[in-house]
Amino acid sequence: MSHSSLPTKPTTNALDRRAWTRTLLNKVPEVTVLFWVVKILSTTVGETAADFLNSNVGLGLSATTALMALLLAAVLIVQFSLRRYVPAVYWLAVVLVSVVGTLFSDNLVDNLGVSLWTTSAIFGAGLIASFLAWYRSERTLSIHSIVTRRRESYYWLAILFTFALGTSAGDLVAEKLAVGYLPSALIFGGVIAVITASYFAFKSDAVIAFWAAYIVTRPFGASMGDFLTASTKDGGLGLGTNGTSILFLTIIVMCVGWFTFTARQTDSELELAPAPA
Repeated sequence: MSHSSLPTKPTTNALDRRAWTRTLLNKVPEVTVLFWVVKILSTTVGETAADFLNSNVGLGLSATTALMALLLAAVLIVQFSLRRYVPAVYWLAVVLVSVVGTLFSDNLVDNLGVSLWTTSAIFGAGLIASFLAWYRSERTLSIHSIVTRRRESYYWLAILFTFALGTSAGDLVAEKLAVGYLPSALIFGGVIAVITASYFAFKSDAVIAFWAAYIVTRPFGASMGDFLTASTKDGGLGLGTNGTSILFLTIIVMCVGWFTFTARQTDSELELAPAPA
């Protein structure tokens, strides 16, 4: 949507002007059930795609990490250059962050011999530090106000840490503690259910509930990805990384198509709507 096609901004009330600008410029999607579906699918794809590129294609962890980090950097440059939420760019960035976060964890564990306990602690500390810096700078962690580059930078940094932490935590529970892939997925799924219930039934803080769920959906998706792709002798279904990645990517593309359609509908409504008085 060009600058000339934007609705006339309100001029009489500062609060209305801020709300109007936020509607136009917020760079992340609304949090709906479909948002969580695509987020979980992207976490699973991150796990399976990283394994596919590393093992099946034979690039190795270091080369795969470098390649995917470059792709992520390129997509984030595009994402930061946009004035508003564009579903295709945003969700491509999420998928790539998922892959890169997985690879960061795998590199530390497999190439450098760092324990899963340590990587979980490192990424957990990094996530807490990013949240503290974000809140100290902006006085909010809400995703409904990602309207500046600084806030968007904090947002994507936090997301990268959630994916890396989720990978390490998921592997720690499923493999190091020998809980198994499916039981791990059920455990993390149960935590998500508790967070959801606390929000809807007990009206817990929306920002805390969102980020708690966002963090836990990563190990849930990673455990599900491992369960689907691992061989039966290792406690999985043996579906392989190829078929699982293609299936989930197809579903993600279909969902992003729907997001794009609804975003265009919203743009049309904003163009026709009168500015707040």
